[in-house]
Amino acid sequence: MQARFLFTFLFAVVFVFQSFTKTEEVHPYHVGSVEINYNAKSKSFEVTGRFFLDDLENGLGKKYGSSFHFNDEKYKAKINEALEKYCAEYLKLKADGKFLKINYVGYEEDSESVNVFLESETVGSPKKLEAAVSFLYNLFDDQINIVHMIVNGDRKSEKLTYPNRYLYRQF
Repeated sequence: MQARFLFTFLFAVVFVFQSFTKTEEVHPYHVGSVEINYNAKSKSFEVTGRFFLDDLENGLGKKYGSSFHFNDEKYKAKINEALEKYCAEYLKLKADGKFLKINYVGYEEDSESVNVFLESETVGSPKKLEAAVSFLYNLFDDQINIVHMIVNGDRKSEKLTYPNRYLYRQF
């Protein structure tokens, strides 16, 4: 709960500072959040990534050499295709020593941020979870990703700062 509050607070602070800058200037912090939650009913991990909209647009643009605009309906198919490839490259999960196939589900946007939804293949309740999370590391060398791992109600959180991308937890 404290980690979620911290992330919400950081987002609020950045948005306040951003309102005092010119529109062509970027926000001063590069932070994202990734929640990896084991769903015992579906026996899969539900993953939600939350990122600043402009950062994700720029990260996809740099990676794929094209422009992306989240708040424009005509880019939706292009964004879905790019996000599916991007997420496959920048998020890896391993449960009890076995790499998991991660499926892209979709995204949802608001005026400031984007939520990206993923789901793993089915897996029994893990004792050990490993993740490689490097969203937006292709764009910023000061990117911070706050990662929350939740298995059977046990929540473990950590801040990953570029270039650190690996996280390992026992449950």
